[in-house]
Amino acid sequence: MFASPAYAQAAGAPPGPGLETFLLPIILIAIFYLFVFRPQSKKMKEHRAMVEALRRGDQVVTQGGLIGKVVKVKDDNEVEVELAEGVKVRVVRSTIAQVLSKTEPAA
Repeated sequence: MFASPAYAQAAGAPPGPGLETFLLPIILIAIFYLFVFRPQSKKMKEHRAMVEALRRGDQVVTQGGLIGKVVKVKDDNEVEVELAEGVKVRVVRSTIAQVLSKTEPAA
């Protein structure tokens, strides 16, 4: 005989799924939220606030890299930007990437 019956009976059943099985996905989701979702949503809120605060006279940069001055805020979705003297373009608000200089509100 190669194996005694005592050795064959000593092996127990493998343990069932424990806490480790559920803990790893929860930790990965938490890390993903902290390093991806939260900073991205914060940046989107800041951009939305910047775009909503646009007013006439602000110097802006579009996502295409054009620098100009806001001449008219047309409606909720559009502004008119003067790129050079006499050259005005209509720009969708969400495509404004940066406000270089803000103007003070009129008294």
